Amino acid sequence: MIAQFILSILLAGVLVYAWSEYARSPAIAVLAVLIAIAGLYFVWMPEHSTQLAELVGIGRGVDLILYIWVCLSLIVVLNLHLKLRTQMELITVLARKIALADAARGAPSSNDPVLPRASGDPAYQ
Repeated sequence: MIAQFILSILLAGVLVYAWSEYARSPAIAVLAVLIAIAGLYFVWMPEHSTQLAELVGIGRGVDLILYIWVCLSLIVVLNLHLKLRTQMELITVLARKIALADAARGAPSSNDPVLPRASGDPAYQ
């Protein structure tokens, strides 16, 4: 019974977070709400998860929930990896463009001594 209350509080936290993130990412928020509601349902009706597990050929309901959790976690990790990789590629492209623009302008490199510039100097901006 204590575990049900703790899990319910955690899943309620997921619901609150999903609600607060709806404006930023509606698809993820709706998915999180659905998962949290399903989680709350199975926390309070564990016999239904066992029935569902037996229906799909898994022995226990907790095993089914664990398998689903692992799959969802792998999807989230893959999604984060792909987003991070995309950002790193974008940073690389931007750094190259900045380096080429600085070279074309004749801007001093990091090895050159830093000289104070006047505020009217176009290279200063």
